[in-house]
Amino acid sequence: MTKRNISLLLALVMVLSLLAGCSKPAEQTPAEQTPAETPAAEAPKYSFGMVTDVGGIGDKSFNDSAWAGIEKAGKELGVEPKLLQSTKQDDYTPNLGSMAQSVDLTLAVGFLFEDAMKTTADQYGDKKFGVIDTVVDKPNVMSITFKEHEGSFLVGLIAGLTTKTNTVGFVGGMDFPTIHKFEVGYIAGVKSVNPNAKVIVNYTGAFDNPDKGKEVALAQHQQGADVIFHASGSCGIGVIQAADEKGFWAIGVDQDQAKESKNNKVLCSMIKRVDTATYTVIQAYVNNTFKGGAANALELGLKDEGVGYSDGGNNVPADVAAVVEKYKAAINDGSITIPSTREELETFKPVEIK
Repeated sequence: MTKRNISLLLALVMVLSLLAGCSKPAEQTPAEQTPAETPAAEAPKYSFGMVTDVGGIGDKSFNDSAWAGIEKAGKELGVEPKLLQSTKQDDYTPNLGSMAQSVDLTLAVGFLFEDAMKTTADQYGDKKFGVIDTVVDKPNVMSITFKEHEGSFLVGLIAGLTTKTNTVGFVGGMDFPTIHKFEVGYIAGVKSVNPNAKVIVNYTGAFDNPDKGKEVALAQHQQGADVIFHASGSCGIGVIQAADEKGFWAIGVDQDQAKESKNNKVLCSMIKRVDTATYTVIQAYVNNTFKGGAANALELGLKDEGVGYSDGGNNVPADVAAVVEKYKAAINDGSITIPSTREELETFKPVEIK
């Protein structure tokens, strides 16, 4: 082969190589194709959380009930609610601020949050808040309170009809108007069916001290009280412990507390549907029906099933329950107005219904 032919052959090989490089690659089957990146999961549409009062989760009462309503809403919406627990009142403002930075709706439970809520609502005007047991007149704060005096009146009736010593007790937590509603309604109920009964009233000064609750209850029992109603957060756990030890009746609060007694010494419980309140605020937020300000505050009573009583231990006799139902009907139709302050109690005239 001449040099000229070799050169032509090499040139042909180069041309064929160039043509092969420019040809269209074979199509890949779907299985061979590189999968596209998985899109990032969408952020939750709703976000909310709760800041407890000093009683904290585990109080078997107020905070636990509030959290139950929030958890219920979270499960329905597929949202994991956030929780911040307060160990002292100084935690309220920083906890509210911290929660507001991480969620769109912050709920706080307890009247002691009033000042902290006002401050935080102003600082985070673009966020929504819910507060239970007090009214905060801010456009981004939804407030829900209760007619605790109505539910407490019912358990007062039961106490007045149950006592054998004609002496009953009331153990409050902190000495504030909201707790006075429990005290006043209870006394009005006792006096309506047992005018001669004595009601001993003491306050623990706290919502998170079961030992103090037990101490106060034992002191009342020593003075003759054989039925003791508490509205004292986790202090009430101590009241129930004292009832178990000494054999008197305790009356629970907020949730049905029958299961807290080892010896079935919870006569009944004054139910306060804090779970309904927190759930209601979240539903309003989700449904775009959220309305803040004092004019839109909600107050839940017997008619709304916001308060009432339960008998988880089956300790209320049928004849006593029948009397309670008659008084309940009278409250709902307006025949009886239950006092809510100590001043109103002074002028309250017990009404006898047979």
